[in-house]
Amino acid sequence: MSLENAYATYEIIDGILHMKYKNIVLELPEAILIVKDRLGLQQGQYLPVLCDIREIKEINKAARVYLSLEGSTFIKAVAFIVESPVSEMLSQFYLKTSKPTIPTKSFNNTFEALGFLNSFK
Repeated sequence: MSLENAYATYEIIDGILHMKYKNIVLELPEAILIVKDRLGLQQGQYLPVLCDIREIKEINKAARVYLSLEGSTFIKAVAFIVESPVSEMLSQFYLKTSKPTIPTKSFNNTFEALGFLNSFK
């Protein structure tokens, strides 16, 4: 199953939801649509999520808060894929300020991230 909107792509592969953000500035309206589309694709299934945030340019506070609360619905665990100093900084800032209630880690490669998420399937 897969889905795409103006802000992200979503695909469920082997029990893990793969999300890849597009080259965007993430604000509250975008965050609301991203979560709405993700929930529609999941259809009530709790899944671990591989979240590629390497192309996010910026995320504002309202979007961060929304994603940390509403964005955790039906998610078992999250692995962020980071690369550039910007995406690494965004993930570390999110982890420190939002204190997610589900297991969440950042990784520089997909293989390690999938290893982490496989234990939550």
